[in-house]
Amino acid sequence: MITQIRGKLVEKSPTEAVVDCAGVGYLLHISLNTFSSLPDDELVVLYTHLSIREDAHTLYGFATKIEREVFKLLISVSGVGPSIARTMCSSMTSEEIQQAIASENVKLIQSVKGIGVKTAQRVIVDLKDKILKTFNIDEVSVSASNTNKDEALSALEVLGFNKKQSEKVISNILKETPEATVEKLIKLALKNL
Repeated sequence: MITQIRGKLVEKSPTEAVVDCAGVGYLLHISLNTFSSLPDDELVVLYTHLSIREDAHTLYGFATKIEREVFKLLISVSGVGPSIARTMCSSMTSEEIQQAIASENVKLIQSVKGIGVKTAQRVIVDLKDKILKTFNIDEVSVSASNTNKDEALSALEVLGFNKKQSEKVISNILKETPEATVEKLIKLALKNL
C-alpha cells in the first residue's frame, strides 16, 4: 500500500515522527535506531509498513529497507505484534537481530521486553531459514563465532570469573571485533574484567 514517504520532517520523538508530504502530515511509528538516524528538520525518505487492524491503521517508518524487512519478518511470527517487533528493532540493530536468529541465541531475543522463552524459540524456528536465505548469512561464520564465544566463556569461568559478567564483556568485544579468535577474546576480556 504505502511503501515509502518522502517529505520534510516536521516533528520527531524517540517513538514517532511526522513527515509533511505535499501538505499532509503523516504520523509514523519509528524505532530508536531510525530515530537516531533522522536529521532534525530536513527532507527525509522513510520506508514504511502499514499495519491494518479493525480498530486502527498504523504506519511504521524505517530508515533502511533492511530494518523494514526484519520488522515484516518479525510480525509474521505468531505472538509477535508490531509493537513488540518495534521494541525489538529499538533494542538491537537489524544486523544484531539477524545474527541472534541465525545463531539461535534465545537469551538475546528473550531479553527484549515482551518476549518470553516460547516466543523467542518460535521466532528462531519460524525465521532462521528465511533470515539465512534472505540476508545471505553464512551459517558457518555464525556458529564459528559462537564456538569462540563459548570457549572463551568457559575459560574465563575456569579462571574464576563470574559467568554473567564475562558474557557481557565478551558480547561487547564481539560487537567491536566479530572475527576475534578465542585467545584474543580471552585477552581482551581479562583487561575489561
